[in-house]
Order: sequence, then structure tokens, then C-alpha cells
Amino acid sequence: MKDREFVSVFRSSKKSDTYIYVRRGQVWDDLPEALRSIFGQPVHAMDLLLSPDKKLARTTGKEVLEALAEKDFFLQMPEEQETYIVDFRRKIEQRGQ
Repeated sequence: MKDREFVSVFRSSKKSDTYIYVRRGQVWDDLPEALRSIFGQPVHAMDLLLSPDKKLARTTGKEVLEALAEKDFFLQMPEEQETYIVDFRRKIEQRGQ
């Protein structure tokens, strides 16, 4: 794992709240085909210089850098628990109407 690395962040065109972190300049076609088909067309969100101590919204720089070293990407999916809570509240509200 490197101390710092330039990364690009892309959001999924198919799945809401899904992002992939890759090394800046990563060739999309070099990533696993299954990942590319599920993720859809990548939409550039931002570039950043990432270090292990960097705190991100749902992860840490360390986790992203470790994933990049191991598999060349870090996939950030929506948190299931948050979705469950929102859906649960909707069901309760619907019953009350």
C-alpha cells in the first residue's frame, strides 16, 4: 500500500449511491467485466489525493488504498441498513394513513 495516491471517483449510471474508486488514469476496460456490467457507464465525480488518514463519507483512505493495492478498485455500495430504516418508516407511515 502506498502512502498517498491520486484516485478518481466515479458514480454508477445504473445503481444509485454506488461509487468506484480507481487509480487516476485507470483504464475502465481493464477492470473485471462483471463489475463493469453491474456498475454501468461510469460518471466522473471527482479526483483526489488520498492518504491512509483521510476520512471519507463512508470509508477511510486506508480502506480505499488497501483495496487499490489488492484488486485495483474500491467499490462503495449504499448502506443496506439506511435503506432498511427508510423503507421501514415508509411502511409504518402507510399503515397510519
